[in-house]
Amino acid sequence: MEKTEKQPISLQPFLPQTPYPLYTLPSLFISHGAPTIAIENNRTTQALNKFGQNLPKPRLIIIISAHWQSQHLEINGNAAPATWHDFSGFQKALYTIDYPVKGDSLIAEQLAQQLQALGVSTSVNRLRPFDHGVWSPLVHLYPQADVPIVQLSLPQHFDSYACFQLGALLAPLRAEQVLLIGSGSVTHNLAQVQFDSAEVDAEAREFKYWLIHQLKQHMPTALDWRSHPFARHNHPTPEHLLPLFFAAGAGSKMSIVHESFAHFSLGMDVYRFD
Repeated sequence: MEKTEKQPISLQPFLPQTPYPLYTLPSLFISHGAPTIAIENNRTTQALNKFGQNLPKPRLIIIISAHWQSQHLEINGNAAPATWHDFSGFQKALYTIDYPVKGDSLIAEQLAQQLQALGVSTSVNRLRPFDHGVWSPLVHLYPQADVPIVQLSLPQHFDSYACFQLGALLAPLRAEQVLLIGSGSVTHNLAQVQFDSAEVDAEAREFKYWLIHQLKQHMPTALDWRSHPFARHNHPTPEHLLPLFFAAGAGSKMSIVHESFAHFSLGMDVYRFD
């Protein structure tokens, strides 16, 4: 994506009205880990719930999930997306969860038109349900399912730089009280997962703290994350880390909302960018 001098993206005329002054929200990166996060009560889920209670309520959530990859950028224009249980082999309770949040077809159309005007190849998908990268963390962040959501896909040709640039294009929406979220995992090697292990993968720990330092001190190095010797160990494929750079592009100052590990190798951190 190339830089442009065209008008910044705005959804103000199409967003729910509020009688109160608008609040500039941060962008957010959420490590959703395994789908079981949806039914867990732990430090991560408690941090998400507390954050949702303390943040001014968004008028809209725009989210990129690691679990929707596509040829080019797609926007979910389904007004009432189903809760998709896009996994197998877990306990029955996970498959009974329904997160009945609304989408917004009008906003999806308007966002697609504005991105296309900025030179970003974009289309609207009117049939897509919400994958667990959307609803498994949001059942804790907004358990009432009362904030409408528009999901963006993760194009297969996007790297960290493209995700960062897309976040930067959407950054003006933060001032319209829109919450921009990247949903993935800061470390995500499923081959190393050990459910209920109290230990932490040493290579996951080293990579994560290196990345945190770069996000705070030198974003160009963070964007070049593959240069770290443990990058491939922690992300054999990149789709769970790339949403982090969407959130980073939409903000500037990084801070940690929560950090922990689960199941030996899954970093469960939550970061905000203001």
